[in-house]
Formats: sequence, structure tokens, C-alpha cells
Amino acid sequence: MTYDVGGVQLDRPFKIGRLGHFGVNCYHILEAYDFYTRLLGFRVSDDLPFGDILPDEKKHIAEGPEGTGYFLRYGSDHHSFVIFPKKVRDQMGGRATTPPEVTINQITWQVGSLRQVVNGTEWFKEQRQRIIRAGRDMPGSNWHVYLLDFDGHVNELYYGIEQIGWSGHAKPKLMQARGFHETPELPQVSEQQEVDAAFAKGVSVDDGFRYVDTYAETFDVDGVLLPRPFKVTGIGPVRLFTPDVDSLVEYYEAILGLKVTEEIVYDGHRAVFLRANTEHHSMAIYDIALREKLGLRPDTTLMSVGMRVANYHQLKEAAAFLPKAGVELVDLPGELFPGISHAVHIKDPDGHVIQLYFGMEQIGWDGVANTAGRNVAVTSDPALWPDSIVADTSSYNGEIFMGPWG
Repeated sequence: MTYDVGGVQLDRPFKIGRLGHFGVNCYHILEAYDFYTRLLGFRVSDDLPFGDILPDEKKHIAEGPEGTGYFLRYGSDHHSFVIFPKKVRDQMGGRATTPPEVTINQITWQVGSLRQVVNGTEWFKEQRQRIIRAGRDMPGSNWHVYLLDFDGHVNELYYGIEQIGWSGHAKPKLMQARGFHETPELPQVSEQQEVDAAFAKGVSVDDGFRYVDTYAETFDVDGVLLPRPFKVTGIGPVRLFTPDVDSLVEYYEAILGLKVTEEIVYDGHRAVFLRANTEHHSMAIYDIALREKLGLRPDTTLMSVGMRVANYHQLKEAAAFLPKAGVELVDLPGELFPGISHAVHIKDPDGHVIQLYFGMEQIGWDGVANTAGRNVAVTSDPALWPDSIVADTSSYNGEIFMGPWG
């Protein structure tokens, strides 16, 4: 059976275009806030005091600043990264409960229309998938459906996330009334009509939250003054550990429609790389036995999450800047990251590994990875890297960053 997706016949009623945003649950939420904003340069779009959404009998678990989560962005999407307090999430119960080793709060995939979200929700039900909820959350304004994979990771399909413009203001609270807690009927009014209706009621853009980066702009970053010598310009890939590689790969292929690009065996353990679009991989799945061998945090299924920087020079600068700020570097074998030739790995305050990299191999019309002459990802001492590198299939290809860096 095939489905009409915007006039194209596909084998499911939606098509994932990219990894849109991602999030982690953190025990050290205040330290994580500092790490992702001051050191990595994310901006806060909105916060979420969990005490505001919990029933009265549970509000005590979210008291104080440690009970707040934060929506972060590197570009114009309302959020591309989310940090939530794990101590609160662990005690919330109900649908928010996840297995102990799942510290990921969401893996979020963007599709091309609201109809794809709605039709996809019905298709997931037919496939007997574990759906958490569907509708439209605020803040962020994105229409979505949440579901669980076999290991308990929350996946979200979404359309229409709020965009933050040149003023830096998020939508005011008075514009967050059209949240939905169930699959919406179609059609819905446009975003433009919602904005016009709010302005007609006297709502001001200036009423929305606006983050101010108070750190001095002391670095000349390719001609732009910034508070740090690099700019994050992309999110992903996500790398997962699992006790059952076959089952998890089957889920992301058969249910979400990702495509396998490549498989490797490292030290006797499989790793499978899947893509949503033309990138070599937007997700990678590894045998969990590698977690201990690599010396990574023993109580999370997250191996790492990638953050792309604008160019190779900035990657070198980040590798020099972050350790001076007290950030721990992690040396991981380059063979584990086919399609990426230069990468640096760091730990956030909870021990989650962040992969900073420049450039990813792109997959062409034939769907085949270009392994001939490929450079193995360099993860040794970045101080020994050359000042410049020879262009390869990963250099300046794929999705580009829109808008100014600062």
C-alpha cells in the first residue's frame, strides 16, 4: 500500500526531512544551562517551570531553579535543543516516565506539512505503535505526535515550529492559547491569521521573552565579533546504544522511514548508520557493549549528539577554547564516525558526550556512501591538526545555516 504525500506516492503517509531538535534530561540543570549557553552559544527562547504544569500534590518536586527546563536555539527555530531537569522528570510518573538509562527527553523529526503529522498519527495507530500524545505544545507552536521506540526513547514528528526573528522575541504568553492535546481536525487556520488575531487584541511582540547574551564579544570569528570563537550551525547526528541493534534499526527503518547508509563492525560490535535526507547519517545505532569499552557514562543510552560548526577553522578554535574553560575532552576512535572527517568530543556537566564537527559526507541519487579514499574521522589531539585541509566529499556540502551568526 502507498500513500499520497503531497502528490508523491510513498510507503507511509509522511516523509521525514531532517532531525529538527533534540534534548537531554540533566541532573545538573543549572550547570547545563551555563554549559550550553555561555560555552556553546545557544540562546534561550523560553523556560518551562515544571511546577506550573504539575498537579498540586507534585509541585514540591519542582521547587526552585532546579525545577525549570529550558528551550534553546542556535538559529531561528524556537528550539533546537532542550534541557529538562532529570530529577523532576523521574518523579513525574505517568506518560513522562522513561526507562532509567534513557536520559534523552526527545528525538524530534521534521516533516513537511500538518497533514503529514495528522495522517502519520493515524498510521502509527494502525501499526500499533506506542503513542504518548498528539496535538500542539506551547511554547514552540509546533504540531506533533510523540511515540516511543523499542528502547523507550521518545520520538516526535512535527510541523510548523515557531520562528524567532531579528528582534529575538519569542511569542508572548498571550499568543500561546491555541495549544492542542489531541490530534487536530483539518484544516487549521494559518500562523499568519493567529498572529493577526493577537495583534488585533493588542498583544505586543515586546511582551515575548528575549534572551540577552551578556558575554563580551572578544573573538573575531571569520569577520564577525562573537563571545566564543565558533558558531554552532546544526544539530545531529544522534548516536544511540542499544542491547538489540537489529530491532532498533528495524524500528527506525520500518516505522520512521530512515534509510540505512552504512554498517561497520568495530572491535567485534556492529554499528549502523541511518539517514533522513542526503546526510550520511542523522542517526547511528551501536551495540551497547561498546559503551563500557569506550569508557563512556554507564547509565545512559545516549552515546553522543552532534553539533556542526561553521567551518574547519572554527572546529580547531573550539577544541582549543573549551578545555581552557574547564570542559573535558573525550578521545573516541574515528572509525566509529564514517562520513565525518574531523570531530572533537566533549562532555556536558552530566557526562553526555557532544560531538563537534565540521562537514558530513552527502549521499547522492544512487544512495551509496563514498568510501573510496575517505578520511577516517580525526579525534586525536586537535593541536596537531594542520591549519587547513584538502576539500573532500564532506566539505561545505548539505544543509546550510541561514541568517547571521550573532
